[in-house]
Amino acid sequence: MSRSLLLVLARIILLETFALGIAVFSLSGTCAAQLEHASPPVADPRDHRFEGIHEDWTTPALTGSNLKPVRPLVGSTDEGGTYTLELLCLQWRWGDPLDVYVIKPKGVKNPPVVLYQYGYPFETDVFRDERWDEAVTKDGFAAVGFVSALTGHRYHDRPMREWFVSELQESLAESAHDVQMVLDYLAARGDLDMSRVGMFAQGAGASIGILASAVDPRIKVLDALDPWGDWPTWMATSPFVPEEERPAYVKPEFLKKVATLEPVEWLPKVQAAKFRFQQTVFDKVTPAASKEKLRAAVPPGTTVMVYTTPEEYGAAMIGNKQLDWIRNALRSLPEPAPDKTAAGQKAAASSSK
Repeated sequence: MSRSLLLVLARIILLETFALGIAVFSLSGTCAAQLEHASPPVADPRDHRFEGIHEDWTTPALTGSNLKPVRPLVGSTDEGGTYTLELLCLQWRWGDPLDVYVIKPKGVKNPPVVLYQYGYPFETDVFRDERWDEAVTKDGFAAVGFVSALTGHRYHDRPMREWFVSELQESLAESAHDVQMVLDYLAARGDLDMSRVGMFAQGAGASIGILASAVDPRIKVLDALDPWGDWPTWMATSPFVPEEERPAYVKPEFLKKVATLEPVEWLPKVQAAKFRFQQTVFDKVTPAASKEKLRAAVPPGTTVMVYTTPEEYGAAMIGNKQLDWIRNALRSLPEPAPDKTAAGQKAAASSSK
């Protein structure tokens, strides 16, 4: 089966299990950036700002990397009836500007925030869908959406033989690093409640969410739907892998590179205070044997949901009920302790004026 046909099938499968069950419009939103801010979508060889940057692809943690963000570029600001939407370009590595959508409810000061990562091959279209924006900001929550590495506008300047799966180590590591760098940016904004950060993630995005949560305690609530993982079995039997490419992905050298980014191994280390792990039996991207290994690896206290049919999952989505769990989990978090530092007291005094 060709890769193009696989991508079409993958989109159908992902849309069937789409967390909100709403239509996705095809709207372009890539920033046309200036060089002193984030780079244009195509890498510019004259861009020397990231010389000396090193990124460690062997771990989801940032401890071995020295990524340095440039000043964000605001691409656009739009208003819906109940929300505002900002499109920003963020960048911390050469040739890889990242479109980030920040959607905030109107009239809510410092709302809690949920990151959305749908993973490969989802693009940014959903983040500009008015119905999606209204749903995710309902009841005073902010939403932040962006795509994984080598996906959508982030796939360029590469031969077609290189894609998300063939470069899985790069795709997973960079995406997990991106989550943490986006959190850094959101914290610096000062207009969101960073003590109440959630993340909803699906498919490959759920694998990324698991990796990020295992190394970053700022993600207080994690909701992971159908993560990929158990790489030896996944590569050998997943129908998502093109048959003509499969032999390369089951070689020991390939599996060795991705072994340090194995969701089965990182699942027990998830640091989220509240964690829901969801699987749909009818999703065939991840083999049944791999699903069992992933499910068995979740830490104690995890809420585990398994949906056997599309109808059963659809019933759980009616009225955007899929969002209720993460919202309730964020609401139930204890209030953060007062900031006793001088900076914290100064900020509190300023906000009271």
